[in-house]
Amino acid sequence: MKRPLLLGIGWLSLGAGALGVFLPLLPTTPFLLLSAWCFSRSSERLHRWLLDNPRFGHVIRRWEEEGTMERRIKLRAIGLVVLGFSITVLLVPMPLHARAGLVLLGLAIAYYLYRIPEPKKVVADSKELPEVAEDRS
Repeated sequence: MKRPLLLGIGWLSLGAGALGVFLPLLPTTPFLLLSAWCFSRSSERLHRWLLDNPRFGHVIRRWEEEGTMERRIKLRAIGLVVLGFSITVLLVPMPLHARAGLVLLGLAIAYYLYRIPEPKKVVADSKELPEVAEDRS
C-alpha cells in the first residue's frame, strides 16, 4: 500500500511541477523535489530518471546530496515568485486582507529560498564534491 501511494504522490507532484513551468503562482522546484523524494522511496527507476534529466536533474541531485542550491537558480526562483505574486496581487480582484496574505506568503517563500545554502566554489581541477556554504544564521 505504501509504494502505490508514494508513486501516486510522486506522479501528481511531477505533474504539478510541470504545470508550474507555465503557471506563475505554482512553484516548480518544490514539486520536483517532492516527486524525487517519493520516487526515491518507491521506484529507483523513476528516481534515476529524474536525476538524469538534463534540464533539472542537477538541481535535484545537488539538493539531495548537499542540501544546497546554486545562486542563479535561487535568484531565478525568487524573481519568479515576486513576479507571479505581484501580478496576482495587482490584477486579480480580491479583498485587501487576501492581498496582504499573498504579499506575506510571497515574502516568506522568497526569504526561504534566500536562506538555502549555496555550494562553495571549488578549484576546477578538483574532483571532490564542493563543500556546503555555512548557514547565514
